[in-house]
Amino acid sequence: MSSTSARIPDEHAVNLVDPTAYADGRIHDTYAWLRANNPFGLAEVEGFEPFWVATKHADILEISRQNALFHSGDKATVITNKAADTAVRAMMGGSPHLVRSLVQMDAPDHPKYRALTQAWFMPPNLRGLEDRIRGIARRAVDKMAATGGECDFVREVALGYPLHVIMEILGVPEEDEPRMLTLTQELFGAADPELARDGGQQRDIESLMRDGVIADFYAYFTKMSADRRANPRDDVASVIANSTIDGQPISELEAMSYYMIVATAGHDTTSSSTAGALWGLAANPGELAKVKADPSLVPGLVDESIRWITPVKTFMRSATEDTEFAGRRLAKDDWMMLCYASGNRDEEVFDDPAAFRIDRKPNKHLAFGYGAHLCLGQHLAKMEMRILWEELLPRLDSLELNGEPKQSLATFVNGPKTMPIRFKMH
Repeated sequence: MSSTSARIPDEHAVNLVDPTAYADGRIHDTYAWLRANNPFGLAEVEGFEPFWVATKHADILEISRQNALFHSGDKATVITNKAADTAVRAMMGGSPHLVRSLVQMDAPDHPKYRALTQAWFMPPNLRGLEDRIRGIARRAVDKMAATGGECDFVREVALGYPLHVIMEILGVPEEDEPRMLTLTQELFGAADPELARDGGQQRDIESLMRDGVIADFYAYFTKMSADRRANPRDDVASVIANSTIDGQPISELEAMSYYMIVATAGHDTTSSSTAGALWGLAANPGELAKVKADPSLVPGLVDESIRWITPVKTFMRSATEDTEFAGRRLAKDDWMMLCYASGNRDEEVFDDPAAFRIDRKPNKHLAFGYGAHLCLGQHLAKMEMRILWEELLPRLDSLELNGEPKQSLATFVNGPKTMPIRFKMH
């Protein structure tokens, strides 16, 4: 598999699997070095199977385009150490996955399962939800205003707003939203002492199963699924509960996994991008002035915040056959990491990529993925963020950071977890 020229230096390879490097920003230094010196290199880190690392925008696009050659489901889809992988396979009868959602599927299953709910998340259906979402956004802005000019924007607005939107669409009652938020943070923040159920001591997927996070999701959605089969409603939960593939009901594993991906990815990444937008505006007063003066820049603000934060940092793929890619020889089953946050700061694609520019054009970011696995909820995420800024910006007179934002410790999905701000509103 490896060659001396392909090998990534240890000081950069270890950052790729270190959650603290994603929290403190060191990962961007590693990405910049890799793009310049070894854009498709091999990481060999103790305790992990060696993996190739794609850091250039064009390479990530090309891997994502070739779904038959580079699979999502054959090996772990998020970076996982050998011990955790062995434990998961033992639990799951040889499968590398504790859940089997769209993320872990390849054709022919992936397009069939995606089609089950796709219509719910496409613009024609979302247009009918706009008034409801705008009402939720107004309540979020009123809540921010009621804090009196100082708050933690993540906790007061960015977490709750997209959570409430997706839970309404899924069919989870409002009183259960705090439970869904906690479970999501425990799932994606398993390595973060402030978010993890176990205090972040077990930085692997196995801990999620052992400590009951996934089991708690399963218990909740098993009950909901039974209810929706008996009493279908106009919500996504009813679609999942009553779905069939090739004339047969979908399995319990796949149903529970479907609920989980909607209930977690459906809000967490939007929360991070929403917080990132405010961070960018607070740190760049000129950008705030621009969008306040010209509301037509709001869609640009949305796209730039998604690019700038890139909540989904990495996904793993594996080769289905021996091949060559980016001048390297790959063997069947070779594992590779797609570094979306690096592709979104590729100097060959984005001018001054570390800068936050709401009028950046074009903005061909990779934050939603590409190809068959393009994010199912991208239109909903953009719509939610657009509506929030349409409601908040006209009322916002001033804005500044009131302390240093902190990001979560995670190698898969990460973003701001606290963001103290000071502001004036009318």
